[in-house]
Amino acid sequence: MTTDPEGEGRETAVHRTHKSEAAFRTISEVAAELDVQQHVLRFWETRFPVIQPLKRGGGRRYYRPEDVALLRAIRDRLYGDGFTIKGVRKLLAENGVEGLIAGGAAAETPKPRERTVREPDLPFEIPADGASPKLLTPMQSTAIAAAIGRLGRLKTHLDQVVEGNLSGNPVASPE
Repeated sequence: MTTDPEGEGRETAVHRTHKSEAAFRTISEVAAELDVQQHVLRFWETRFPVIQPLKRGGGRRYYRPEDVALLRAIRDRLYGDGFTIKGVRKLLAENGVEGLIAGGAAAETPKPRERTVREPDLPFEIPADGASPKLLTPMQSTAIAAAIGRLGRLKTHLDQVVEGNLSGNPVASPE
């Protein structure tokens, strides 16, 4: 126990060993309990509107026991089960807060994501495993031919720039 200026004894947060299960918790207490950083909890508030801790003077957050249970379930889905934020949001939409909390180990295992590559000027995705897209439309074929042409011109220009730098004669931009 420490003594405050008025001489009254009070227990400080440093010496407090246990809070009632029904007690509200500060963001630092919740972060320590869940083993995440405080900024992560604040970030989750922006991504999961159902997280609504009480805010008191100066914006200080106080988490109810049900808030802590929800945060624990979110942490478990994200870090333990490998869900994305979008996946956890989907689970919340489908099952609600109670379903997410009760889900525990029974939560559906996420399917591995199909890896695709999105090329900036192409109107379709290319499978990352190198397999060719099925049945290209004429527009897609034209877009591919144009992209290949641009790449060829860029390679020629880069070769000229490298050669110019090596010989001491810089090359001007094509535009």
